[in-house]
Amino acid sequence: RTQIMKVFITRRIPQEGMKILSQAGVCKVSLWDSDETVPRAELLKGVAGAHGLLCLLSDKIDTEVLDAAGPNLKVISTLSVGFDHMKLSLCPRLHVLCRGVRVGYTPDVLTDATAELTVALLLATARRLPEGVVEVKNGGWSTWKPLWLCGYGLSGSTVGVIGLGRIGMAIARRLKPFGVKRLLYSGRTAKSYAAEVEGEYVPLDTLVSESDFVVVSCALTPETQGLCNKDFFIKMKNTAVFINTSRGAVVNQEDLYQALSSGQIACAGLDVTTPEPLPTDHPLLTLNNCVVLPHIGSATYSTRGIMAELSANNLLAGLQGTDMPSELKF
Repeated sequence: RTQIMKVFITRRIPQEGMKILSQAGVCKVSLWDSDETVPRAELLKGVAGAHGLLCLLSDKIDTEVLDAAGPNLKVISTLSVGFDHMKLSLCPRLHVLCRGVRVGYTPDVLTDATAELTVALLLATARRLPEGVVEVKNGGWSTWKPLWLCGYGLSGSTVGVIGLGRIGMAIARRLKPFGVKRLLYSGRTAKSYAAEVEGEYVPLDTLVSESDFVVVSCALTPETQGLCNKDFFIKMKNTAVFINTSRGAVVNQEDLYQALSSGQIACAGLDVTTPEPLPTDHPLLTLNNCVVLPHIGSATYSTRGIMAELSANNLLAGLQGTDMPSELKF
């Protein structure tokens, strides 16, 4: 008789994923039935004795969680492409490997949605759309003025993409048709596929100093943590637009605030912050030239549904010892 394995899910997820798990007939699902983050104590209680854990980006998964789960744990499936919430630095990563716990994630499926949102944020920031909406609503729209709400356009510009991976490349593909003159990129290595967008591989300093639009699309690593700091912003043009849709910790927010408030750079658009959510009294939120979104890069109905399906299928594969559609290899 097939053993029914215990699975703990840390949040309500789209029905597409729940349907797959309920129909599989191999697991009994325990769910933190809320749209809010599971409290730490409830996470540790819920995962006890579980064979599988399906978690989200806002859940801190560390050795304490692995210990609480115990020896039954076979698989952790995260409903995200990022995995920096799994505090699995070298030593704990070895713990995961030693315990035989497999990890699934959801890359690729959110590439297009995140790239679209990045372009939307770039245009909204550079062309000052949020300011325009406010002016219409508060009566600031009066007679036509030649320089009122003027911003910056992509036509004839130089765009720099930091991190030309899946999402970085998808952003570059979408920006090129706007008439971008030069597309620069930086990263650990030159990418052969960059030829498709006529991308020029340059040192980071060159990218920062020559770009009219700087788009951050790299993974969060020890090397990229705090990468965008005072020295970084000083090198940017004072007419440059800064966009980050990668991870909040790549940016030193105090330095960004100084750069924006002093006119060192023109404006910034962020879909990611430190912390998340950003406190409502945060200095960045006092600036007209800073557009902050609540981490909605992958927020389309279809993308979130596909992410839920993939995370459910990753979980089932981990439980049954079969090939996982998207397994994270340490």
